[in-house]
Amino acid sequence: MKVSVAGTGYVGLVSGVCLADKGHDVCCVDTDEGKVARINNAEAPIYEVGLDRLLADNVGTSLSATTDLRSAVVNSDVTLIAVGTPFDGAEIDVSYIEAVSRQIGQALREKSTYHVVIVKSTVVPGTTDSVVVPILEAESGKVVGEDFGVGMNPEFLREGEAISDFMNPDRIVLGGFDERTRDVMVELYKPFKGVDVVKTNNKTAEMIKYASNSLLATLISFSNEIANLCTTIGDIDAVDVMHGVHLDKRFSPIVEDGSRVRPASVTYLEAGCGFGGSCFPKDVKALIAHGEKHGSPMRLLDSVIEVNNHQPQQMLKMLSKHFDSFDGLTVAMMGLAFKPGTDDMRESPAIPIVEALRAAGATIRAYDPVARSEAEKLFGSDNIVYCDTMKQALVEVGSSEEADAVLLLTSWPQFVELPTLLEMLDTPPVLIDGRRMINKQDVDRYEGIGL
Repeated sequence: MKVSVAGTGYVGLVSGVCLADKGHDVCCVDTDEGKVARINNAEAPIYEVGLDRLLADNVGTSLSATTDLRSAVVNSDVTLIAVGTPFDGAEIDVSYIEAVSRQIGQALREKSTYHVVIVKSTVVPGTTDSVVVPILEAESGKVVGEDFGVGMNPEFLREGEAISDFMNPDRIVLGGFDERTRDVMVELYKPFKGVDVVKTNNKTAEMIKYASNSLLATLISFSNEIANLCTTIGDIDAVDVMHGVHLDKRFSPIVEDGSRVRPASVTYLEAGCGFGGSCFPKDVKALIAHGEKHGSPMRLLDSVIEVNNHQPQQMLKMLSKHFDSFDGLTVAMMGLAFKPGTDDMRESPAIPIVEALRAAGATIRAYDPVARSEAEKLFGSDNIVYCDTMKQALVEVGSSEEADAVLLLTSWPQFVELPTLLEMLDTPPVLIDGRRMINKQDVDRYEGIGL
C-alpha cells in the first residue's frame, strides 16, 4: 500500500520506517525542513534503538520524506496522523490534529479514489469522531463512510524499544468508522502475522490506549507507595517485598516443565523515583481531566499522579540524611533521561531533582549516555557540568575533586559498574539508588528507594 504519515516524532517516524520495512511505500511528512532533509539522508532526527539501520535500509526505496502534505495524501491510499497532543492542565491540545486534518481534507477534495485517514496520535475518547471527521468532511466536501474512511489505531510503543514493539506487537487495535475502514486497516497490517487484533469503533480504540497507560502508571505508583511505607516502618526492603508479590502465579505463571514465566508487566511493580516521558504523565492527567469534564471523577488516577509527583523528593529526603545542607555539595547525577534507551527528558524525575539541588546551592556533575544534548537545552549551564563518562562525574577532571554523593536516576545498564568505580575513590560518596539496580551489599554507603 501507499502510505503517508503526518508527523515525524517518535510515533510517526517509527511507524513510517517500520511500515516501509514491512513492504509498504511510505512518505513521511513534517513541516520542519531540517528534519525532512535528515530523514532523506537516512539520518535519525531522534534517538531510538535500531532506527538508524531501518532508515539506511529503506530510504531511497520504500521510504521518503517531504514537507508537502497535499502531495503525500494525493499519492497515497492511507494517511496516518501522528502529530503531538500536548496537555495544558485542563485538556489535550488538539490544534495540531485540527490543522493537519484541514490540510488532509483539502487534499481529499482533489482525489477521486477512496482514502482512509487513521489517527495514531493519542486523543481522548470521542476526538476522532467529533473533531477529525467534521473537519475532513467540511474541507473535502465529501462524506465519511462513502468517499473516505476514518480510523483510530493507537500505538503501544515504549521509547527505547519502539522499533521492536512495532515490528513485534502484542496486539493491534483497529478502531474504525465502519467495516470498510477497518478492512483497509487490516490490509495495512497484513504483514504482521499471528497477532491478536481488536476491531472496534473509534471511541473504544481511543479509550484502550488511555486505559493501558493508566494501568501501568497505577502499578508504578502502587509499588512506590508500598516502597515509601517500607522505608517509614524500617527494617523492610521493598525489593524483597515486591519479589514476593511477583511470585504469585497470576503475575509469574509456572509452566508445565516447572519453570516460571516472568512477564514484562512485573517490571512495573518495582519501586523507583517516579515515571516520566511523553505518555504516562500526560495521558493519566488527560484522562483525569476528561473524566471530570464528563462528571466522572478519576479518584484513583488522581492518587497515581500525586504519588508520582512526590517520588523524586524521596531522593532528596535520603540525601538529607547524610548532609545537613546541600549548599556547596557536589552531586554526581547518573542518568537524566526518564528511562534508558532514549534521550527523552520529558517529565523526567531528574528535572525536579536538578532544580531543587541547584536552588539549594549544590553543584551537579551529570552523566547520561545519550541525553546530554537534551539536558543542556533544558538546564543550561548554571551549577551543572555535563560529563562524558561516569568517572568524570565522580571525579572532577583536573582538580581530582571527588563527588560527595551519587544519585542514580536512570537504569542504564552500564551503571552496574558503579560499585567498582566507587571503590577506587579515596572517600567513597553515598550512593542514592533511585532505581534499585545496584546490589546494596556492593556499596559501603548505600541508600535506595524502599529500603
